[in-house]
Amino acid sequence: MGAMLGLVCTVRLRDAPTTGRRTWWLVLAAWGIGGTSIWTMHFMAMLGFRVSGTQIRYDIGLTVASAVLAIVFVAIGLFIVGLGRPTAVKIVTGGVLTGLGVAAMHYTGMAAMRLNGRIEYDPLLVGVSVGIAIAAATVALWMAVRVRRPAVIVVSALVMGLAVNGMHFTGMFSMSAHLHGTPSRLGGVTAATLIVPIVFAVIVVAVGLAYALVAASTDEDRAGLAFLEAQIADRDTAAAPAPTPARTGLRVTDAGRFNRPR
Repeated sequence: MGAMLGLVCTVRLRDAPTTGRRTWWLVLAAWGIGGTSIWTMHFMAMLGFRVSGTQIRYDIGLTVASAVLAIVFVAIGLFIVGLGRPTAVKIVTGGVLTGLGVAAMHYTGMAAMRLNGRIEYDPLLVGVSVGIAIAAATVALWMAVRVRRPAVIVVSALVMGLAVNGMHFTGMFSMSAHLHGTPSRLGGVTAATLIVPIVFAVIVVAVGLAYALVAASTDEDRAGLAFLEAQIADRDTAAAPAPTPARTGLRVTDAGRFNRPR
């Protein structure tokens, strides 16, 4: 859902006539793809993660930072490919930066976990997950500058969703937890505390994006409005009375000579 809303916003971004509107659609697309799609999927899956023998809590500051990373780096990638004419170099550059940002978001979110143990990572699988993130981000940016038809947007959103899930669970598979012998007090909040505000935020953002898409005028709307304004102007011009000649104080005689009036 987030990828679909974000891709529709990128279509409006490409069609926006002014810098202000392009900036507006850029922000909405970054929220849709980076926030509603990538980060929310990541953290909802994180809330389903369990380690036998210990509770898991989450650091609020790192959790918020992971969300900001996802949105900011998606915005950077969209800005790179959306500035001027999109080229392969721009798409690859934006994809690499965005993919690294998505990977940073993922591992920042994992660093936010607090449990009674030590977490280790398999470097090979970490590298694979980063490669998947870069590939997924590159494909997402290519879709953002290419897709337009509704059916293609739906298929692209499904592909993007599968890629994000693949990156996430590859990163989770690289992780192993080794419990401490002595339990310790854990800081942070529980998953149950976070799930309500996250779901609420997703609903608010999704409704806001959908409203913005419905309320915003398209090229067809602007063309229709311009046509109606032209028709009204033509009608007003045709209905206006013909101008009367100005009096000059002279009159023309039958012979065509100018005589002053008496």
